Amino acid sequence: MIFDLKPLSHITIDTIGPPGKRVFYLQGGRGTQVVTLVIEKEHALALVSGLDDLFAELPASRLSGGDHLSSLEASLQQPVEPLFRVGQMGLAYDESSDMVVLVAYQLVAEDQEDVPAVRFWGTREQMRTLRDQALSAVEGGRPVCSLCGEVIGPGGHLCPRRNGHGNHPRFS
Repeated sequence: MIFDLKPLSHITIDTIGPPGKRVFYLQGGRGTQVVTLVIEKEHALALVSGLDDLFAELPASRLSGGDHLSSLEASLQQPVEPLFRVGQMGLAYDESSDMVVLVAYQLVAEDQEDVPAVRFWGTREQMRTLRDQALSAVEGGRPVCSLCGEVIGPGGHLCPRRNGHGNHPRFS
């Protein structure tokens, strides 16, 4: 089972929930058809890196940004009803249409043969915006300690680099 959304009219990555308990979603649509998938924070980070690498390798765009519908919204369309949880994602470039293809595969057991997938076909502009949204969603989480790199919770953080002295690093 493969869903093909070509071309996209909407694609976004956003979260629902407070920092530390957020759920990441990838959502794309073509016309009235909307597909929502649950992704991990690591998927969003990998997507940012993968898109950066892909754009560095692509030749200059031959098509103008207006050749495809492009409704670039930062928030999720309601209701948010995920089709599945993503296990793997991949990126490709279709030279004939000058479109980037994001393929998301369902998280499945190792022995399952038919893996459901969704292919999101977007313009470079849409995928650049998606990259920025993914980065913004990742950075919207809990702050990270500048000394040890651990996440700082709502009640503070006992930094191992401070040998247990205080739970909030002070800088002069």
